[in-house]
Amino acid sequence: MRFIHTADWQIGTQFGQFTAEEAAHLTEARLETVRNIANLANERDVDAVLVAGDVFDQQTVSDTVIRRLFAALASYAGLWFLLPGNHDAALAESIWTRAQRIGCVPQNVRLLLQPGVVLLDELRAALLCAPLTQRNTYEDTTEFFDHVQTPDGYLRIGVAHGSVSGLLQEGIDSANPIAQTRAETARLDYLALGDWHGEYQVNERIRYSGTPEQDRFRGNAPGYILDVDVTHPGALPSVNAHYVGKYRWHSVDEEITVSSDVDTLRSTLQAFGDRDVLRIIIRGAATLADAEAIGTLIEETRARVRALRADTTAIKVLPTEDDLAALGARSGYLANVVKRLRDLQDDDSQAAAASEALLLLAQLQRETGQA
Repeated sequence: MRFIHTADWQIGTQFGQFTAEEAAHLTEARLETVRNIANLANERDVDAVLVAGDVFDQQTVSDTVIRRLFAALASYAGLWFLLPGNHDAALAESIWTRAQRIGCVPQNVRLLLQPGVVLLDELRAALLCAPLTQRNTYEDTTEFFDHVQTPDGYLRIGVAHGSVSGLLQEGIDSANPIAQTRAETARLDYLALGDWHGEYQVNERIRYSGTPEQDRFRGNAPGYILDVDVTHPGALPSVNAHYVGKYRWHSVDEEITVSSDVDTLRSTLQAFGDRDVLRIIIRGAATLADAEAIGTLIEETRARVRALRADTTAIKVLPTEDDLAALGARSGYLANVVKRLRDLQDDDSQAAAASEALLLLAQLQRETGQA
């Protein structure tokens, strides 16, 4: 049996940390990547696509989003197996029952809503399925795999969603534990897992595929699907990772101490383009001119990349004598204002506002002078 293992599509993610325009592009990219997976399944002539949970990001997505997801599967006419995860658990009333009710689930798409076994007689394979029927459980939903009997000579392929015990605990989405030894105790040829958003090999028979479209600032190998081939029962699976993601997410964290650091930042940011989602965090101390240059760099980068978050609140603005001369603030009322704002930057609770006020003052003075 040859199949694609994927998971954590998170269709319907809101991306509220970005502007509405940026979020719309990121939301559409997730559906575009699903369409790419369908095309890849055709190109590679696989027997099936296994989606190991969190197809949807939440139970409350609109009917239109549900219809768009199933429409995105259309170019691959083979078998799709969709397993509920913690974000789209198979509740008594769920996104899955809604999809069935509105009649948009194609005949070649199997919803794995109940724990159990699906026999694929033509492939001489058995799918052992452990869907989540509630968002969080503290029992291993794959434990029953150990006791399931399947026909002689059939492959045993497990599909589940959760956290392998003792691994990947930090930042794992789900509290649902899965034993590291499950493939061995349940005599599985392969266990396809979802929940960790990066491609990860637990052992030779247990893998996380990760999310195929990156959705957070973490360098844990997102953006992949796994092409899995198991030739016969007991054989080690052949697994190849293929990058399918559209956008790559990057985090830039820089400290400014001298003017040349701004040039370094400029060179770093120039490397990013319209396939990048970027988070910029700048801290340190900068002259007024350098602080304004940093602001300009960020806005130029925002126009070039797909989406951007920037945090410059930790920059302390320290005007030089030349800055003060340009402001006309070497003496008098303006000088007192600048001094007061510089002093306020030493108060952590007011530092960010004081730095912003200095930049606004410089902008207003220039505009007044030009007028």
